[in-house]
Amino acid sequence: MYGGFWYYLKNAFNHKDNSLYKILAINILVFLAFLVLRVFLTIGGGEALYSRILSYFMMPAALDHFILQPWSIITYMFLHEGIFHILFNMLFLYWFGLLVQEYLGSRKLTNLYVLGGIAGALLYVLMYNFAPYFSNHRDAALMLGASAGVYAIVVGAATLTPDTTFHLILLGPVKIKYIAIFYVVVAFANSTGSNAGGELAHLGGAALGYFYISLLRKGTDLGRPVQAVGQFFENLFSGRPNVKVTYRKKNTPYKSEPLKKEDRKTDSSQATTQEEIDKILDKIAEKGYDSLSKEEKRKLFEYSNK
Repeated sequence: MYGGFWYYLKNAFNHKDNSLYKILAINILVFLAFLVLRVFLTIGGGEALYSRILSYFMMPAALDHFILQPWSIITYMFLHEGIFHILFNMLFLYWFGLLVQEYLGSRKLTNLYVLGGIAGALLYVLMYNFAPYFSNHRDAALMLGASAGVYAIVVGAATLTPDTTFHLILLGPVKIKYIAIFYVVVAFANSTGSNAGGELAHLGGAALGYFYISLLRKGTDLGRPVQAVGQFFENLFSGRPNVKVTYRKKNTPYKSEPLKKEDRKTDSSQATTQEEIDKILDKIAEKGYDSLSKEEKRKLFEYSNK
């Protein structure tokens, strides 16, 4: 039997449908790479050079700066400075990401993280360019961190399954909807403070998380472009030919991906299993995971590990 957290983290890129650990691994590896770079450049008197290199991957508030480095709208969300900055982001990503991945699957977890990061960056740029309070600081403003994507996952999980309970130290059992509300309120209250840009990004990510899940329940997946890009790079690096992806009409957002051609069986038991899984996922969408019977949970678990 496979190991736990550390096994999956170390082997993040050796397993499919493993977005949570891939995102964790990328964040940690990037953090360590920039940590080593900072130490060596600082010792060698190159602090200014390090700051310049770092700025190329951070999200600028000024539009004229962003146009020169458009990649930063993605790279900034994998970049951290400070051990506590990355520690708390990765803890929340892991705790809430497990829920999202369990209910919606690996691909939609990626959708939430990436779209949340983009939404946070867009709100950040919008406010710094049009709100008088922030515009005076626009040219020097730069942002980094996974917080916007993490907030999207936290709020997305709370929207999806609000009554799931976490047992917190000192506080005891707390429903995740209250955890999400608390952190959104804190971000809003601090949106004019010393880390105003970061708090604005938090709010943008949180809003995206809520609307993503709400629209997904109605059959609209905002993350299809993210999945298409991810599939392109997956095929590119794996050397496999591109596969045309089709979607069934009027499909509910929680139904499983169509089986690959080579995995399909002609016998009736396979078709029945697919139908049962679709019914289970519909039940989750309507009543939540806790409404499932032990047998339904077992079937869902076995299917997800095929």
